Amino acid sequence: MKALKFFPFAFLSLGIANAETPPNVVIIFTDDQGYADIGVQGAKGYTTPNIDKMAAEGTRFTDFYVASAVCSASRAALLTGCYPPRVGIRGALGPKTGTGLNPEEETIAEVLKKKNYATAMFGKWHLGDHPTLLPTKQGFDQYLGLLYSNDMWPENKFNPNWPPMPLYENEKALIPEVTGEDQATLTTRYAEGAVDFISANKDKPFFLYVAPAMPHVPLYVSEKFKGTTEQGTYGDVIAEIDWAVGEILAALKENGLDENTLVVFTSDNGPWTVFGNHAGSTGPLREAKGTSWEGGIRVPCVMRWPGTIPAGRVSAEPVCTIDLLPTIAEITGAPLPERKIDGKDISAILRGEEGAVSPHEALAFYYGNGNLEALRSGKWKLVFPHQYRVVTQTGNDGDRGTYGSRKSGLELYDLEEDPSESMNLAEREPETVKRLQALADAIRRDTGDGLTKTKGSGNRQPARVKW
Repeated sequence: MKALKFFPFAFLSLGIANAETPPNVVIIFTDDQGYADIGVQGAKGYTTPNIDKMAAEGTRFTDFYVASAVCSASRAALLTGCYPPRVGIRGALGPKTGTGLNPEEETIAEVLKKKNYATAMFGKWHLGDHPTLLPTKQGFDQYLGLLYSNDMWPENKFNPNWPPMPLYENEKALIPEVTGEDQATLTTRYAEGAVDFISANKDKPFFLYVAPAMPHVPLYVSEKFKGTTEQGTYGDVIAEIDWAVGEILAALKENGLDENTLVVFTSDNGPWTVFGNHAGSTGPLREAKGTSWEGGIRVPCVMRWPGTIPAGRVSAEPVCTIDLLPTIAEITGAPLPERKIDGKDISAILRGEEGAVSPHEALAFYYGNGNLEALRSGKWKLVFPHQYRVVTQTGNDGDRGTYGSRKSGLELYDLEEDPSESMNLAEREPETVKRLQALADAIRRDTGDGLTKTKGSGNRQPARVKW
């Protein structure tokens, strides 16, 4: 892996330099936003000036990953710092399934509560909708949002059997049956809630987690952004998300918190390209949401912390959402969870330290029933034999297209030279394949693997409750 360039001014403390003012943390986690869906990574037909400004004032991570290219598993990994099989969360949880993130797991919010942080979440939870599994039971002082994906409602023409979808405030339904008109207000509601939370907690450390419902289909956008971009509805939706980012950044500055707040912007997985013009773009990357090819698991990511994270830097170090929890624990002085996690502290990369590289010997990527489908180590990515879906025909204007299925072999790619994963080098690099297989076997023994039916020694169970 290539070392980052040396920035002399970057050696400001990335930690609790002033114990009286520990840093605030804001994570903005969009839904199904593609790698190329921000201006600085190739967005077409719309602009993202606020996210682009974040990149100019912070670091853009070109090789930033999610641990799984599907909603619930990805969100569990973000909040716990664990690979999805370790905490038993796989796929996308539906309403009233009786399954969710086990309360015994520690989230970022619970880690920071040990340091007396105020905590709030606005947006999509998707880690259990039973009363015992809500965000307020996992470390968040307050919550406003949908408990699962915004298409899990009766108006889904592909599956009209979903129950009514409520908008929750804390532990009660603020709107018992969300309508399309309500969905059009969500991005603005969440932004306004985030701004109010920042203002109300300007004199204490806080953790703010904003998880927009969009650009997951069905797409809805407020009147103030409808028809404002060349791309159409998808571009309008991204423009409103970008506006929300700007509102949050402005609130930090107005409250004198700009230089004491880490802001992370990223997405839960790649775009849902079967929906055609209602989906985003992976740019040069292969496939999309629901696969462990780069288009499904490599997502846009920008981190900003003026005076601490060097401005205008681009990092190609392979890092992952599982690294956010241990990094946040490091910079705030909070203790790590007692249970084993998989993420690692990447604060040296954030600082721009000379020679700082990814702390991972390998990153693992999962899908389906906890299947280990791919592994990245340095510039190399090893793909294991598995079935994966491909779009055979795209939909249009909210209509879904069709999927087919293909099977991969044991395939090796050099992602520095071939980010599109078009040239399989497995036969040319047998020693590299052997080395990565050994790393994968060790991970399988620890966390398990549905592909090989390996039961891991370190995996744990999700919560299972009865309605």
